[in-house]
Amino acid sequence: MLPLNEKMTVQTPSAATDGEQSPSKCNNSIAPEETEIKSQAKKERLRLLGSQLTQQSSKNFLPTVNLEELFDEVYRDKPAIVENLIYPGTYILAGAPKVGKSFFVAQLAYHIATGQKLWDYEVKQSTVLYLALEDDHRRLQKRMCRMFGVDGTANLHFAITSKKLGEGLEDQLEEFIDKHPNTRIIIIDTLQKIRQGGNDTYSYANDYECVGNLKKFADQKEICLLIVHHTRKQQASDKFDMISGTTGILGCADGAFILQKEKRTDSTATLDIVGRDQCDQKLYLVRNQEKLFWDLDHAETELWKAPPDPIVLKISEFITNENPKWSGTASELVEILKLDIPPNIVTKKLNIVATNLENDFRIRYESNRIHDGRRINFELISSEA
Repeated sequence: MLPLNEKMTVQTPSAATDGEQSPSKCNNSIAPEETEIKSQAKKERLRLLGSQLTQQSSKNFLPTVNLEELFDEVYRDKPAIVENLIYPGTYILAGAPKVGKSFFVAQLAYHIATGQKLWDYEVKQSTVLYLALEDDHRRLQKRMCRMFGVDGTANLHFAITSKKLGEGLEDQLEEFIDKHPNTRIIIIDTLQKIRQGGNDTYSYANDYECVGNLKKFADQKEICLLIVHHTRKQQASDKFDMISGTTGILGCADGAFILQKEKRTDSTATLDIVGRDQCDQKLYLVRNQEKLFWDLDHAETELWKAPPDPIVLKISEFITNENPKWSGTASELVEILKLDIPPNIVTKKLNIVATNLENDFRIRYESNRIHDGRRINFELISSEA
């Protein structure tokens, strides 16, 4: 971004001299319509940038977006790592000491690294970094062997030591991601091991800042940080109030899991789940006594799934292998699909359902601003992409 105290200047091409042909006329390989679209898009970007720079010159400038502008953009959802369970963001997994949290995250890490379904949940295979900061390599070796045998995977990485948050941990994690760009989840076991030393009593502000720094890193890298933590001994009507520390921990996190047994000797447990990007859930788990991983017995309720949007269904029937691409105006789309929606509403609607089109039907939607409105583009994504 340009410094606020500098004026933005836009160079305009000099007029062609007598007997010379302008560069735009020499390049006949670019279609006039495409040139017009790019020219209008460039002018619009420059206009918006100039407007922003003018506004930001005020020391009291507050960046805002109005509702029209909000609906005018496509905000694509971040794809799930474990469908309906784990998404990019910062999550807390809390439970009493020795309740089975480390076995659960080891199971989760192995399934993501190998791409195997976790219970009934689809998994997106990726690289996993597991900071097992309360373990050593001997214990990890025995645990993973007992749980999954000796069939290893290079996608699952372990670390038993790390720097602390604010003292170099972020740089360590960033370097790992740079070397392993397919990393989508980092598990930190436990939160206390990465917190800066000092008083064991933390305030709401300290808890919120600690998780906030982790969340900032996760959001920037578009990964999931799953932080293992403890619950306090006191029971509470809301299980998530049992997370050790203040409510600043849960308040800043994107979601949380509570793993709880009725009795320590039980082989059954419940996993309560709450989050911004998934439905609240309660899962009933059974410990496999031989392998020590958790099996899913049943879920308390079935997950709610939004009914398919009519416009999404119509587009999915229009964009097929036989007709993999289409480009046109909103008015033309309304006419072709016989939509009972005004053209100016169609584009806003498409901006909202863009992720559904891509995830459910592999149809990529984009739009370009032109001189008299917007041009809509659909393209079927190949299965190899």
